[in-house]
Amino acid sequence: MELGDLWQALHLLFNSAQDYQVDSQLLEEIPGKETTKWAPFSKKELIGVIENCNNFSTPGLAKLS
Repeated sequence: MELGDLWQALHLLFNSAQDYQVDSQLLEEIPGKETTKWAPFSKKELIGVIENCNNFSTPGLAKLS
């Protein structure tokens, strides 16, 4: 699947749902979770990690050795 196909699918899905009413009380029912603590990192480290990503990966937990 090409990136243009994905954007088209997202566009069509958004347009089909944009007139639906939303009950914001639904969000109040979602239980809260504890905030994750992050180790400090530099802008250079962040950019390096992003540059090493590819267009076919998804975010997730890193494997621990």
